[in-house]
Amino acid sequence: MIDRLPHEKGFHVSWDQIHRDARALAWRLDGKGPDNGAWKAVVGITRGGLVPAMIVARELDVRVVDTISVISYAHQDRGDAVMTKAPQADLMGDGTGILIVDDLVDSGKTLELVRKMYPKAHFATVYAKPSGKPQVDTYITEVSQDTWIFFPWDMALQYVQPFRGKD
Repeated sequence: MIDRLPHEKGFHVSWDQIHRDARALAWRLDGKGPDNGAWKAVVGITRGGLVPAMIVARELDVRVVDTISVISYAHQDRGDAVMTKAPQADLMGDGTGILIVDDLVDSGKTLELVRKMYPKAHFATVYAKPSGKPQVDTYITEVSQDTWIFFPWDMALQYVQPFRGKD
């Protein structure tokens, strides 16, 4: 057994994979909005939720897109979730008809904070970890709690030494 840091149990997601998974999320959400199946708006949680929110909005033909900024990580260290930018207040109300999208629910602290503000919104993520699953309404892929997801916007192509051996 090789000892690893928590972030070394990695799940690497390519641009193609996030696009496929975000489209799968859109398919799962299609026709599920409260207005004859339509959603009033898509709100992406920055920064990770921006790419999947854009893909979901495109696939579902939702033209009203906004953002909410919540900070809960500094690099790979988790802290308390703090909102730094709210979406348009007159759009949001209590969240009815709003689809809030993020890339991942980890501990659930980000979605817990946002859910308190918009209790009737629908929360969707591409990936979900067990601790955060109670905070999300719809997701595509579950990963273990100790897995670190490497998103394509955080990565650069480079050589990686094999897990075992030298080449």
